[in-house]
Amino acid sequence: MNLAVRRIGRSLAIVLPVVLVLSGTLAITKVPWASTPSEALLLPASAEADARTSPDAAPQDVTAPEAVLQEQLITTLRQEDPGVALTALQEAVHREPTLAEHCMDIARALGRAAVEKYGSALRAQQHARPVCDTSFATGVMEFS
Repeated sequence: MNLAVRRIGRSLAIVLPVVLVLSGTLAITKVPWASTPSEALLLPASAEADARTSPDAAPQDVTAPEAVLQEQLITTLRQEDPGVALTALQEAVHREPTLAEHCMDIARALGRAAVEKYGSALRAQQHARPVCDTSFATGVMEFS
């Protein structure tokens, strides 16, 4: 009987985290994200392309959209809280799928900024959400 209990325990130890991660990932896709002022975070792609290709346009310093987004989200995190910034990140990636490849780096930077804001990894980690996998938590742990 002891062997059977041990097998059940091992099976649960393997299966339960997988089920929790998958259910959290699926749940996050079903949440109607609250509308925030972050909807105007990025220029439309066509406006940026026009600015770069216009022959009579003066040369200008065009910052990558992901860098602009990261700075805006860090500012949001500092003014409000990491939860608001992570929600805005999820909305931005949903609106502009090309940002998905930068999502993990941005979330990690938000994790580091949260530790800077709160001075403690424990307090920063309380705001973690399953946005871009576990990158926010990774950023928190890297900085602490």
